[in-house]
Amino acid sequence: MPHAVIKSGGKQFVVEEGQTLRVPSVSAEAGSSIEIEALLTTSDKTQVGSPTVDGAKVSVTVIDHGRGHKMIVFKKKRRKHYKRTQGHRQGYTTIKIDSIG
Repeated sequence: MPHAVIKSGGKQFVVEEGQTLRVPSVSAEAGSSIEIEALLTTSDKTQVGSPTVDGAKVSVTVIDHGRGHKMIVFKKKRRKHYKRTQGHRQGYTTIKIDSIG
């Protein structure tokens, strides 16, 4: 089964056909299809790009968008009467890998 390494949102993911995964937010409508360039592909032989493999595209379908769990950011300086609490929720996009080619 062919595998590929794609880059989305500054992170790299190892993917295979039919896989569903969450990546950092992508600006595309839910239900639309987009193509992402592959950094590395494996099928019969391994092809490594510099930085991407020529002609190798991974077509994905955007399933939905969402936001992750809340992370608490807490800053404190002891004996200075300083403390700040802030929450953060990272946005994500759920995608499904259609084909690697």
